[in-house]
Amino acid sequence: MHRIVITGAAGLVGQNVIARLRGMPGVQIVGIDKHPTNTALLRRLHPEIEVIEADLAVEGPWMDAFAGAQTVLLNQAQIGGLVEQEFTANNVVATEKIVDAMRRHATPYFVHISSSVVHSKADDFYTRSKTAQERFIDTVTDIPHIVLRPTLMFGWFDRKHLGWLRRFMDRVPVFPIPGDGRFVRQPLYVGDFANVIISALHTKPVGTYDISGLEQTYYGDLIRLIHETVKPRARIVHIPYRMFWWLLFCYAKISSKPPFTTSQLEALVIPETFPVIDWPDIFNVKATPLKDAIAESYLDPRYSQILLDF
Repeated sequence: MHRIVITGAAGLVGQNVIARLRGMPGVQIVGIDKHPTNTALLRRLHPEIEVIEADLAVEGPWMDAFAGAQTVLLNQAQIGGLVEQEFTANNVVATEKIVDAMRRHATPYFVHISSSVVHSKADDFYTRSKTAQERFIDTVTDIPHIVLRPTLMFGWFDRKHLGWLRRFMDRVPVFPIPGDGRFVRQPLYVGDFANVIISALHTKPVGTYDISGLEQTYYGDLIRLIHETVKPRARIVHIPYRMFWWLLFCYAKISSKPPFTTSQLEALVIPETFPVIDWPDIFNVKATPLKDAIAESYLDPRYSQILLDF
């Protein structure tokens, strides 16, 4: 049996990888996550796999799950929130503990999920913690591994970013786009990224790869494509950036876990693109056209209606 340990198993990437790995012959999956609601969902969706609920920033019995693992998907991440310590704990400290567990049990190979934000001009808790995380991974020279840096992802189980915006379209009569919406994005379909990860888990390449969306588009055009696909009740309108910023700021004052923050808005409007490599050929994965990926993400009957908790 090929034993694969997946950290952050109940989040966006973990859920998508497991949905595609499950049922493959000779694969034994162990998923670890600390979010109680999403971990319970993972157990319900895949009762055949071993699921462990644990805080990876704290040493504990979860470290024994790495015994006998042929590969590890190091995937846990804090992607949103207002407290810097949470980003440091989940993105940096937890990674150090996981590497300790891999060394303790002589794990022969791992896949690390970094982020394209290590290239970004943004300066926020997420960017700083993911950059520190990758710098630490670069010091792990005793365990062969690959580093994958995805751009903004969307797809099944997307509780943030495009997934939240798509659901917001059903709840309001008006959907706001900041400014003219002409902010270049390179969204990456998480289904394609999951297949890249699965390829790496089986072929075990080493090095660092930027896995970017192959199609560049403006944020406003992307929102309109989602709107045309799902046909929600909301009407799209453009509002001034500064007004949008203050609305998010005020919302954060009444919500302890705002799904979209002012720092994310500031990052959104930075005009930047990311390196594009021929990852379909490198990892033998077929890229899904953006229009088809949007349709599969929000119309597919299997997983498109399943929501993760914040």
